[in-house]
Amino acid sequence: MRQEEIRKELKEALLKVAKAGRITCTEARRLAEKKNVSYREIGKTADELNIKITNCELGCF
Repeated sequence: MRQEEIRKELKEALLKVAKAGRITCTEARRLAEKKNVSYREIGKTADELNIKITNCELGCF
């Protein structure tokens, strides 16, 4: 799958999971593992979408 397609799919998944512009750290890590992307990529994409990652457990985001 091309990088552009992966990014689009990741954005769609984040928007689907986020509630009121927020996603928990646990949800973010779970999504990263499901989509086989780094935590950093999830954080970067969430920032682009103005989605805040809450209850950070590991300091990854």
